[in-house]
Amino acid sequence: MPRSLLSIASLLLGSAFLFFAGGLTGVLLPVRGGIEGFSSFWLGLLGTGWAVGYVSGCLYVPRIVTRSGHIRAYSVMAACACISILLTSMLMVPIAWVVLRALAGFAFAGAAMIVESWLTERSSSSVRGVIFGTYTMVNLFATTVGQMVIAVVPAEGVHLFTISAIFYVVALLPTALTRSPAPAPLARVTLDVAKLWRNSPIAVVAVFLTGVSNGTFGTLAAVYGRDIGLDLAGIALFVSASILAGAATQIPVGYISDKMDRRYVVIGIAIVAIISDGFFLNNAPKDTWSAVIHAAVFGAAIFTFYPVLVAHANDHAAPEDSLQTSGGLLLMIGVGSIVGPLIAGALMSAWNEQGLFIVTLVSHTLILLYAIWRLTQRKAAPGDEKSRFIPIAPMRTRTPQTILMADQLAEPEADDGGEKATSARQP
Repeated sequence: MPRSLLSIASLLLGSAFLFFAGGLTGVLLPVRGGIEGFSSFWLGLLGTGWAVGYVSGCLYVPRIVTRSGHIRAYSVMAACACISILLTSMLMVPIAWVVLRALAGFAFAGAAMIVESWLTERSSSSVRGVIFGTYTMVNLFATTVGQMVIAVVPAEGVHLFTISAIFYVVALLPTALTRSPAPAPLARVTLDVAKLWRNSPIAVVAVFLTGVSNGTFGTLAAVYGRDIGLDLAGIALFVSASILAGAATQIPVGYISDKMDRRYVVIGIAIVAIISDGFFLNNAPKDTWSAVIHAAVFGAAIFTFYPVLVAHANDHAAPEDSLQTSGGLLLMIGVGSIVGPLIAGALMSAWNEQGLFIVTLVSHTLILLYAIWRLTQRKAAPGDEKSRFIPIAPMRTRTPQTILMADQLAEPEADDGGEKATSARQP
């Protein structure tokens, strides 16, 4: 087992540097934008730009890799991410930040997919779960550390931008120097809403609304923290607490969803999320620890929607459609992430910081009502036909290649000396 992890150490190290820079910029830009006087509307558009770039990267980077190869493509992605953050530090103009944020989202998606394709190729069934879990935890830790840097380095000036750029460049070194052979082509998915709807209407509706909610909070949580008076350390804790709680809660929620109709689990999560929305709307936290605790409760709810809904959709999908189903829902949550920050940013500019939780409250209420109605329209999948619940990191960094890695956890290993069994779920 240690030898298996040692063989992919360079890939994990490069991924950690990438996610460190991504975590840092995700908190830095809303905070620095506020210092520069950008309105909440423009800060919301940063999330929209990121989501547009990220979805585009998931769709088009596989073609770039096919033409140029994995190492060249990864180097280009890291360079584009570095260029975007350096230009952001030079161009203190909102529209420029939005465009550059889209470029960063495109590059980040491509870099993550390339690393994940290597890990997929290097993992046999005996160590696949360990590799996937280690990869997820490394990225979660690196993202959290990156977010906390803003608590110790001033947001003014160019220091944090420079640190981010350095880590984007350093992220390409382990991959560029790896001796691992180039893996298979990247996984490709399409967004076929009609097919997804026929398979699971609740997954389509609720995943889109989850994208609206999670994209809004992921983009504007730092702005909300600033508006209620948190210092930089408090803002970093506020954002990180929601992500860490969302990751930890998926274990018990996943276990429960494997034992019962997943729609009841979605209803339960929605109720907790609505109660949390109501707290933030009626009782804005007055101190850091109150804000952090309630952010953890909120994150524990909202970041468990997506994996439960993906598992529910796969309960009703044919095994050969698993990758396309999960990949289509990934793109659907991306579409929601484009819409949510745009609406919430406009509300926060026109009203106040409560605009954020007005958007999430409406989203969660619609999920609750639609899930209740769907209970009357379709029976639950039989227990022996249910797919496995796979935890998904509560970060806006999932790609089709991440789905393939998780999907292969359930695939058997062929009895032919270690070669993977042929599967319809392979790209």
